[in-house]
Amino acid sequence: MTTPLQEEKVFKDPVHKYIYVQDQTIWDLINTKEFQRLRRIRQLGTCFLTFHGAEHSRFSHSLGVYEVTRKIISQFERNKYEDWPREERLLCLCASLLHDVGHGPFSHSIEKTFGTHHEEWSCRIVLGDTEVNQVLRRVSPTFPQQVAGVIAKTYNQEIVVSLVSSQLDADRMDYLLRDAYFTGVNYGTFDLERILRVMRPYQGHIVVKESGMHAVEDYLMSRYQMYWQVYFHPVTRSAEVLLHNIFQRAKHLHEEGFAFRFLLHPLPNLFRQKMTVHDHFLMDEAFMQMVLMQWSFEEDPVLSDLCTRFLQRRLLKYVTLEKIDARQIERLRDQMRSFGIDPDYYLDIDFPSDLSYDVYRPGEQDEKLPILLLDSRDTLTEISRKSEIVRSISGIHMGKYHLYYPRELLLNHADKLDKNLRKLLDL
Repeated sequence: MTTPLQEEKVFKDPVHKYIYVQDQTIWDLINTKEFQRLRRIRQLGTCFLTFHGAEHSRFSHSLGVYEVTRKIISQFERNKYEDWPREERLLCLCASLLHDVGHGPFSHSIEKTFGTHHEEWSCRIVLGDTEVNQVLRRVSPTFPQQVAGVIAKTYNQEIVVSLVSSQLDADRMDYLLRDAYFTGVNYGTFDLERILRVMRPYQGHIVVKESGMHAVEDYLMSRYQMYWQVYFHPVTRSAEVLLHNIFQRAKHLHEEGFAFRFLLHPLPNLFRQKMTVHDHFLMDEAFMQMVLMQWSFEEDPVLSDLCTRFLQRRLLKYVTLEKIDARQIERLRDQMRSFGIDPDYYLDIDFPSDLSYDVYRPGEQDEKLPILLLDSRDTLTEISRKSEIVRSISGIHMGKYHLYYPRELLLNHADKLDKNLRKLLDL
């Protein structure tokens, strides 16, 4: 079991003001090399190329998620709610702290290329030969498996999992406020303290007092706005498209036996999808920035150009489309090939979409569990049944197509480009 720290540790934080560490286990986890690595992973991937202040790290976000969880549990314990399993306190805190420990550089861009998922890596780190695992095993031999179960959403108590991963969880509440702060926008702000005060453990669920419904509406609208104004910003998505294509090209070259001038360990293991936990530890953004710089001097002109574009922020331009004409896109691809421009790496269609709130349907995954309102008669009601605002943003995948292309390269061939394609690309 864990022991309390003799003296409480405090982190100064721009979002929560202070983050309090009271348990030896939490303090020891923070000081593991795997958790300290998160200082070298940006929270918002390529978003810094759009919002220059978005340089904050997964380290600060993970501390924030821990602090929100700690506040929720403290409120439950102060009020002595009978439905809160007090013995699960440390498990919730550890899972909150470690939920993103498996994140790689540039957020989800590399995951898409190599078919990896940060949740799986988080579990591998928790269960593997790591400092994190050693700390968790001091609690009990089975404690790492419990923490991994919460992260993987397979743990047998919904109330524990939902604090870390649900539609109203500590993760979302921290990243909305933190990302809004560092990008300099107002969209992500909501009344966190109010929401924490009206959350309750009830019959194995985390629920919200009906009087707090409007605070939750505000939270869901903030999430809606942040996705469309920040996370799905077309310039940020352009950088993600470019980064994805860089690694697609590098992977293809490696499979073809290309003689890279620069291919440090563990890149070959990454290309073969045979990464170990130790390999993963080496993959931070400082490493990947160096890789991109070196690849900008490789002899392959496509890889070199794509890396130079990313490093110098010469991103692909975009046009917004209501729908996609497949024949028109194929003509564009053919014409690009005739100009010596490979459309596999210089043309992309992106359709970002997200559900701000997903109305629960039986049998769906844990993260789709509904937000439940608890009224004065102890009756539970799913929030969209009482809120017009939530109904208006529920179950609708809103979005528009963005066609990304190298504008300056196509301008060099504008006189040879089909008239309709010139109109499409606004050339």
